[in-house]
Amino acid sequence: MKEINASEFESEVIKGGKVVLDFYSTECPPCEAVAPKFEGLSKLYGEDIKFLKIFRQQSRELAEQLGVKSSPSLLFFDNGKQVGNMLSGGIKRSEIIKELDNMLSESRQQEIKSHLKSSISEYDVMILGAGPGGLTAGLYLCQSKINTVLIDIALPGGQVSTTHEVSNYPGFIEPQPGYMLSHNMSEQTKQCGSVYKVAVDVNKIDLDKKEVIIDEFETVKAKKIIIATGTSPNLMGVPGEKELKGKGISYCATCDAKYYNDKDVVIVGGGNSAVEEADFISKFAKKITMVHQFDAFTANKQAQEKLFANPKISTLFEHEPRGFVREGDKIITEVENLKTKTTSKLISDGVFVFIGMKPNIELFKDKLKLDQWGYIKTDEDMRTSMKDIYAVGDVISKKYRQITTAVADGTIAAVAIAKEMD
Repeated sequence: MKEINASEFESEVIKGGKVVLDFYSTECPPCEAVAPKFEGLSKLYGEDIKFLKIFRQQSRELAEQLGVKSSPSLLFFDNGKQVGNMLSGGIKRSEIIKELDNMLSESRQQEIKSHLKSSISEYDVMILGAGPGGLTAGLYLCQSKINTVLIDIALPGGQVSTTHEVSNYPGFIEPQPGYMLSHNMSEQTKQCGSVYKVAVDVNKIDLDKKEVIIDEFETVKAKKIIIATGTSPNLMGVPGEKELKGKGISYCATCDAKYYNDKDVVIVGGGNSAVEEADFISKFAKKITMVHQFDAFTANKQAQEKLFANPKISTLFEHEPRGFVREGDKIITEVENLKTKTTSKLISDGVFVFIGMKPNIELFKDKLKLDQWGYIKTDEDMRTSMKDIYAVGDVISKKYRQITTAVADGTIAAVAIAKEMD
């Protein structure tokens, strides 16, 4: 693996045969997450493909020419031509392997993979999920000198990192950008000494053996596990939703609102998330139509008052989406009036869906006691129904799901474990 500058791009990349080029930045958590994967794969594929790195901040003109808009970004070249997909952000090892394999013959792929050796790593505590609950548990455990690893399929921060503003986290007078709050939490835990394995593929979770297989080759073992896997957005399950997910239908305002500057948007939902995110989206969109199944919003009164005072936002109460279709560059949302049973069509440039969340427990849901809604039951020390398995944050059964309650859960679990392991 070699680092180059912009002046070497022609000789090293365009005339370099098969090349993968990593545009990285400093003070960039996603860059730090992809670096060991990039280096590890260079040892496997390095005889066939040249692995290069380039500092994006000192190569801005080149980055812009190549369409690089975020760090890290991996670009693949074959005899001077860019091939495959550009990978950006929280890049998984499996995604890199897919692009590398596409540059080689099938027989060579198999030969390279025959040299792949499985590995085993062992820790005192394994935390599954690096949102506020998991990060707080990691902080308290490492301060107690307990060897801890955090594993996440995404980057640290959880849903907080995609929340545009957090106005009720103690200690901050002014509202905090969600990504900065989660970044500070993550950096604090990392500097303490917790090991991070993030943006990985989790292939198997065995709670009985307290083992997790990640990226198909590494087995992570621990004496105790904290489940902090959080929740994911509910889907409506109507025609067109799956097909248009990420292609006009979004579940993250922070991620996608900026793409709807001076455009028309439909928002589905009426709880706190829908109402608060509608206010944020209105900073970009020209017009917003809220679609809600009940005759009133369920969001807090302050958020509702702000929404009703916003001239960009109108509401269809007692309506539900029945399907989505793309026509040209527009999304057609078919909605049903629940009182009259008649249907109508809303034409917009995009749709945002905020209709609640579901717990992320698919890989182990049959092992633990759950409540009637599918959330994990815990005791006052965050212990689950299995010995040495704890759970914290939004994934557990509780009345309120907030950043502060997740942080409290993580604290309790870590303190309980630290006392037990003394």
